[in-house]
Amino acid sequence: MEKGSTSRQFFVGVTVNLASVALGTCLCWTSPMGPVYTSNDTSINPLNVPPTTMEESWIGSLIALGALAALFILSWILLLTTKTVGQLLAARLIQGFGIGFVMTVQTMYIGEIASKEYRGALGSLMQLGIVFGGLYVYAIGPYVNYHALQWACLAIPITFTVIFLFMPETPTFFIIKGRQSDAIKSLQFLRGMSADGVQDEMTEMTKSVEESMKNKANLINLLKSKGNVKSLIICVGLITFQQLSGINVILFYSQTIFAKTGSSLTPAISTILVGSVSFLASGATPIIVDRLGRKPILLASAAGMCLAHGTMGLYFYTDYLKLDVVDSIGWLPIFSLIFFVTVYCVGFGSIPWVVLGEMFPANMKSIAASIVASSCWVLAFLVLQFFSTLEVAVGSHWLFWIFGIMCGVAFVFTLTTVMETKGMSLQQIQDRLNK
Repeated sequence: MEKGSTSRQFFVGVTVNLASVALGTCLCWTSPMGPVYTSNDTSINPLNVPPTTMEESWIGSLIALGALAALFILSWILLLTTKTVGQLLAARLIQGFGIGFVMTVQTMYIGEIASKEYRGALGSLMQLGIVFGGLYVYAIGPYVNYHALQWACLAIPITFTVIFLFMPETPTFFIIKGRQSDAIKSLQFLRGMSADGVQDEMTEMTKSVEESMKNKANLINLLKSKGNVKSLIICVGLITFQQLSGINVILFYSQTIFAKTGSSLTPAISTILVGSVSFLASGATPIIVDRLGRKPILLASAAGMCLAHGTMGLYFYTDYLKLDVVDSIGWLPIFSLIFFVTVYCVGFGSIPWVVLGEMFPANMKSIAASIVASSCWVLAFLVLQFFSTLEVAVGSHWLFWIFGIMCGVAFVFTLTTVMETKGMSLQQIQDRLNK
């Protein structure tokens, strides 16, 4: 049996995830730039008039509402030339379009180029790219001026565009178009094998595509299939709990947590610390996901996040009651925050996107991925937009406890509903879903 090489599919996987790095810079841009565009100092603020409190909220959350298509480069050009809050808002909305495009198309691309042995590792690179993009912004933003950061961020999508022009189209795409010889060449490049060496995988892939193409790709046909409905429930469920885990609130709250505990770390340094932990934790997922499987990691992640929210809420409850013990447990929220970020990045941050890339037949991937990505960003928008109101209504402690309850529900959902796909081909996954 021909052995082949794994290096090419990983090279292509890393290259496509430069788009994830660009995505991460967009998501985390407000952290270092927030103090700049809200400043009254005209020497550092590019805006003619600082935004109001309501406009600040929209600058942070509009990216989630817009996450449905693509135009990163245009957004950074708009931010480079902005003088008004309106243009800044337009740039953030366009970044949202780019994020939605990347998360939809990239999961499909990775799912179609990866072999079954490495599909989990390659799929989890998206989260690693996102947190690296965030760390990139955290590390540069506080130490350069406004325009220098925009140029630094603009360099990433330009680099991605140039390099990705030389990457192969997926074998699945060529099979759908009836270009069998091109599909074989693409598979040969990705596997580092001869035409004979990829023949078995090509045959199985062709069978899977031909089976899926019996139905047109539309919402009605998506919902007609028992297997597709089951996949949609699993993927939308995982993405829903990803957002209801409170990750965006935790990241937003990180500087406040460091400040409330009397930490001597500056906000910039504390944010870099959280970003570094996220990056290291996300780097573990590609190593373990194809060894341990998707489901065990998700279960451990949900349980860990639940515990972290419980202890975080406990600290803020003692602070709310003004108990003397608060000072002696000042380490607890910092430890809880770092622990939460670690278990989130290893599990629920990465794996829902891995699962999305492998659960649907070829002709339904685009519409299914669009539904799942849209669900993700609608929820992200709602959580970002209304968490401050909820915090005022119930208190910080109950805010964390509510997220902890959601993580507990995520554990039950994963245990009872999510299907393990480790080591299975795309056709085997479809066969099992449709039994």
